[in-house]
Amino acid sequence: MNKLLNLNLWRSYLAVALFAMAAFSCTNHITPNKETIAKKPNVVIILADDLGWGDVGFNGCTDIPTPNLDALANDGVIFTSGYASHSYCGPSRSGLLTGKYQARFGCGNNLSKDLDGPQGLPTNETFISNVLKEDGYNTCAIGKWHLGDSIQFWPTQRGFDDWYGFTGGARNYWGQSWDKKSQSWHLIRRNGEPVPLEEQGYLTDDFTNEAINYIDDYTKSDKPFFMYLAYNAPHAPIQATKEYLNKTEHIENGKRAAYGGLVVGMDEGIGKVIAKLKAAGEYENTLFFFYSDNGGHGSGTRQEPYRGRKGNLFEGGIRVPFLMTWPAGLKGGKQYHKPIVAYDIFTTILGATQINYSKSADLDGTNLLPYVKGKVNNEPHDKIFWRYSDGLGYAVRKGDYKLVKEEVRQELFLFNMKTDSLEQFNLAAAMPEKLNELKADYTEWNKGNINNLWPDAHPEHVYKEKAIRERAIKAACGGENKKPNQY
Repeated sequence: MNKLLNLNLWRSYLAVALFAMAAFSCTNHITPNKETIAKKPNVVIILADDLGWGDVGFNGCTDIPTPNLDALANDGVIFTSGYASHSYCGPSRSGLLTGKYQARFGCGNNLSKDLDGPQGLPTNETFISNVLKEDGYNTCAIGKWHLGDSIQFWPTQRGFDDWYGFTGGARNYWGQSWDKKSQSWHLIRRNGEPVPLEEQGYLTDDFTNEAINYIDDYTKSDKPFFMYLAYNAPHAPIQATKEYLNKTEHIENGKRAAYGGLVVGMDEGIGKVIAKLKAAGEYENTLFFFYSDNGGHGSGTRQEPYRGRKGNLFEGGIRVPFLMTWPAGLKGGKQYHKPIVAYDIFTTILGATQINYSKSADLDGTNLLPYVKGKVNNEPHDKIFWRYSDGLGYAVRKGDYKLVKEEVRQELFLFNMKTDSLEQFNLAAAMPEKLNELKADYTEWNKGNINNLWPDAHPEHVYKEKAIRERAIKAACGGENKKPNQY
């Protein structure tokens, strides 16, 4: 019996040794093929521009059809408390691509068209594209940039191998920009070279076609890819094709019907990109993120049931449609209700790709994968902060409470987000200790920030909105001479 046991044990050792030798031979003498490398997921970030919370089906929208986004959401996780990192465009993108609070490096304002000299996100900041490219990924940026017009700030200088899009914040959807003052901001470029007008069509379709062509090219490569697909839809101007407007002609509100056409065009484009990935056999192993850079702009958008819109720090300005999908690595059909923020995308990508990033401790995001898989049950963030115009407006989300200092209004707001997610009941007077606690949290956090590197045009919009609001309230109360608290 002992001899038999010894013989079986010897056979086991021999089998293990032979297996190890085979494995060593394979890993040292065979160049990894596409199937081996593809175990690392492709990464696709799809960014909408000024899309309202209530403008997608997976958040309950019933009048604007978004079947492709809804299907993508069904295959993944919907973040019902997903936040943008800022309440307007350029700074929000700064936070996304660096994984850090933009106030830490002076990019909390949109770029100014009125200053001479280069403006852009400091070149010593690392983008997620830099990290993925260094890890062997093919990288491309398609669409709106808004992080610097000078060459040193272009996508091709920030870790992207390929680039098709424009550097500014908004432009005409039909070729030539309407803005005569800053033409270079609105040129459509391919890897820096202007694209002739005769080669351009409807801009949303152009971005979709570029994404599809890139996927075709990728299938010829052995590397995984990272695609940053930043549609400028549905940002103004409100322009859509007849094909897309036909899908919203049932909407009686003309502004919303027209705006809905932009959303439909983006959704159909996303559907085509997904179809191409499926045809290429890459859909299952692609990690997707979709969200809006901030809340809706107000012309036909719908933030309801939340308060506010783009530009302010009530929920309607920063709580946005937000999803993550990775069919091969994450079970779909889920909703996650705890607060998360766009900074988390950078850190989650590191987790999914298993990249050991030496500066990960400097990031402000959290790897969301353990949370959505149910392996971690606590809050992803103890506190989340927002700031615009060097502190003219700011907000703090901490546990169940949220502090808002919004310049459109002349008071501080404190909300219990567990019982009042619609921000209707200001608890500032009733809970002064909690108010002061969150104010102190903001003050402490703000010590690590710097002033913005260029002036901000946003206060002008805030004060205009403030004046319009006050006039409307006075007029509704029957007299310009009364004060609102007299009514």
